[in-house]
Amino acid sequence: MKVLRIWGAPAAAAIFMVLWCVAEAGRMGPWPGFPTWNGTIPLVLVSAAIAVSVWKPYVSLGLVAALLGGQLMYVIPVMEPNHWAIYIGSFIALGFIQWTGNRRARLSSGVANALFIPVMMVLMLSRRYGAGVGWFDYPYLGDSVMFETHGWQFLAPFLLIAASCAAAGLVLSLYEEKRGLFQDRNQARATLQQTEVDLIIEQERTRISRDLHDVLAHSLAVIAAQADGARYLSEQQPKPVLTALENISRSARSALVDAQRVIEGVDDGGMTAPAPRLSDVLPLLERMQQGSLRITHSESGNPLDLTTGAQVAVFRIVQECLTNALKHGGAGTAVRVHFDWSGPGLTLHISSDVQTVVAGDPAEKGTAHPGRGIAGMRERAHLAGGWLTAGPDGQQFRVTVLIPYEANLSQLGDMAQIAEIATAHAAVGSDPAGDSMPALAAGAQAGDVRG
Repeated sequence: MKVLRIWGAPAAAAIFMVLWCVAEAGRMGPWPGFPTWNGTIPLVLVSAAIAVSVWKPYVSLGLVAALLGGQLMYVIPVMEPNHWAIYIGSFIALGFIQWTGNRRARLSSGVANALFIPVMMVLMLSRRYGAGVGWFDYPYLGDSVMFETHGWQFLAPFLLIAASCAAAGLVLSLYEEKRGLFQDRNQARATLQQTEVDLIIEQERTRISRDLHDVLAHSLAVIAAQADGARYLSEQQPKPVLTALENISRSARSALVDAQRVIEGVDDGGMTAPAPRLSDVLPLLERMQQGSLRITHSESGNPLDLTTGAQVAVFRIVQECLTNALKHGGAGTAVRVHFDWSGPGLTLHISSDVQTVVAGDPAEKGTAHPGRGIAGMRERAHLAGGWLTAGPDGQQFRVTVLIPYEANLSQLGDMAQIAEIATAHAAVGSDPAGDSMPALAAGAQAGDVRG
């Protein structure tokens, strides 16, 4: 059907012309015959009307109108008894327009052909033009007698042929439309089935998440209660023990809130649970520093505004880095955290000693196991519009993050180039708390590397 829509009309026009040339070959006169034949111009115009009926329906109607108008003004030879049926080509063009045209083109072609048929009758029956094309008697009695006697004998077959061609075109159009509706229905059905599957999966995930939340909530609540109970009942214990118990209790409660925020997303009242902000980073550092890590915190530049998503990303990245340092380095690991506000965004440097990642095997000393934590941090930085690099740097494990300011999100340009600058800067082993931090931000803006 697609091929016929494109090439059907030109093929029909070629066949129409070839058949007429073959049929009239003996009546075109001496060689060359075709150029001097009276039916040449009507045949060419009607064949052209068929050929362009799909692409240019109004041009097709215009060619037929030009033929009839030229014959009325005696510019184009009128039809003779042996080739008057060339007019039928106009109805073939009508069928193609009814098939492929829009609503306006269909209506226009129908009205135009309804006007063409009476003009054809005049050209064929009037004694001023065709004089009955040799078929009917009494042309000498005048046009009124000719039209009254033989008008319907002419109109009936022409109207029947035109209606048949138009009906065939409409049937093809309706068939294609119905076929398209079936395809749309099948696609909609497949989409609905996939949506139902996704809904079932999502419902199951939600159920599992709520079950997981219940388990975590119970376990974390027990941990917090046991830690508080042990702390209150053992007030004579050494201070490091009490501090550890207090940290366990506080961490359990914080983890309980975070789990509820991540798994459920909203509270009972339908309000979104508060997301961590940049102001929560310092309390996080203080909690992790109490009996766990030796954290050195520094800042340079003037702090600027970050979007809510960027603040959440910064908090989670710092939290993940500290957790990894505690996990791989153990208690007492030295961690340096530096916030640099002097560049196109917040440049965050976090380095930690990783000499005690693996205590037994010297071959693995100084290495880090990225796991899913670094991938998650990198994804958070990417979603905030920035980037993150992480890896061993000598005797340290270094994480460098750039989170752009809200005003600079559209001006950062090539993030890969800035990431290469940060990687090169990390390779020289600069202290993130030293004077080289502004140089990194300046180098990121200028596009160079400064050691």
